[in-house]
Amino acid sequence: MAGTFTTRTINITTGSTETLHDLTNACSAFLREAAHGRNGLLNIFTSHATSGLAIIETGAGSDDDLLAALRDILPADDHWQDRHDSPGHGSAHMLPALVPPHATLPVVDGELELGASQSVVLVNTGRDNPERQVRLSFLS
Repeated sequence: MAGTFTTRTINITTGSTETLHDLTNACSAFLREAAHGRNGLLNIFTSHATSGLAIIETGAGSDDDLLAALRDILPADDHWQDRHDSPGHGSAHMLPALVPPHATLPVVDGELELGASQSVVLVNTGRDNPERQVRLSFLS
């Protein structure tokens, strides 16, 4: 049986504050349409210079802890050489070096293989662009 490849772009409104946006349900909905019970890989990619993707527990404080840690590591102050857009924006451009803009996850029997407390999240620290796109691609 030849492999298949299906891809779709989803639009996410993140607003004007740093945030984590849970993509788990969108990934599962995409796989219901694309995977048809097959095994394969889901690749998730965001093509923005100020956002990344993480697999993390949400709702128990870890999401807030991640944003706090990123604020500590990448303070939004004026010491960055990249100074276009709002003050401190250069820190947001460092995010993809720490939180990559891609993730590849196993799909088993058409379902995303995550641990009981894991979620797929878009991490957005850039406050100058409230709209993001995320590409979901299933390969079997």
